[in-house]
Amino acid sequence: MITIIAAAAENNALGKDNQMIWHLPDDFKRFRQLTTGHYIIMGRKTFESLPKLLPNRTHVVITRQKDYSVPDGVLIAGSLEEAIKISPQNESIFIIGGGEIYKQSLPIADTIELTRVQTSPHADAFFPEINPDQWQLTFEEFHPKDEKHAFDFSFLTYKKTS
Repeated sequence: MITIIAAAAENNALGKDNQMIWHLPDDFKRFRQLTTGHYIIMGRKTFESLPKLLPNRTHVVITRQKDYSVPDGVLIAGSLEEAIKISPQNESIFIIGGGEIYKQSLPIADTIELTRVQTSPHADAFFPEINPDQWQLTFEEFHPKDEKHAFDFSFLTYKKTS
C-alpha cells in the first residue's frame, strides 16, 4: 500500500525555502506513529530539510544527482518508480514529500493522510489538488489551536475511489 502523508494549508502550501511553515507537535506525533517501521520515500530537498535521520524508518531519497552522498542505510533512487521498486512490495510505503513527488505519487497512491492547516501562508512548495472524483474522505478529526499549536488543523484520511 502506498500512502501519501503531508501537512498542507488551505491554499495547499507545504513550505517555503525548504522549511516547514508551522510547528504542530500533534502532527509530528501522528507522522511518527504512522511512518515508524516503514520505508519513507522523499525528494532530495525534503531529505535535506530533515534535521536528522528519522529513527526506525528506512529513508529512500529520489535524486537525479549521480554522485549524491547519503549516510549509511539511506537508499537512493533516480525516480519515484525506482524508489517504489526498492521498497518492500508487501508493506506500507509512505511518500513524505515534497510537492513534485506528491504530484507524481497521486496516480499510484492508495491513501492520503493529510493534516489540513487552517491558514493560507506564502509558500514555494504546494500539495497537489485532491480530485473528489478520485478520492473519498473517510476520516476527519478537528484540532483547535492551543498553547502548542498556532493554527487550527484537521487530520484527514482519503481513500482512492477507483
